[in-house]
Amino acid sequence: MASRWDAAYGVVVFARVLLGTLPAWAKWTIGSLLAVAALWEGFQWWRRRGMAVR
Repeated sequence: MASRWDAAYGVVVFARVLLGTLPAWAKWTIGSLLAVAALWEGFQWWRRRGMAVR
């Protein structure tokens, strides 16, 4: 049975292969969109957590 780190490593390797042939500007665009989405989800989680305490 694989550990969660094996699964995460597999996802990273898959993404590197998938994005490996793209030009640099496309990689930066996709990375930026993913970073913004992660920050937004983190902010939303933080807000929901703060509202639940009240």
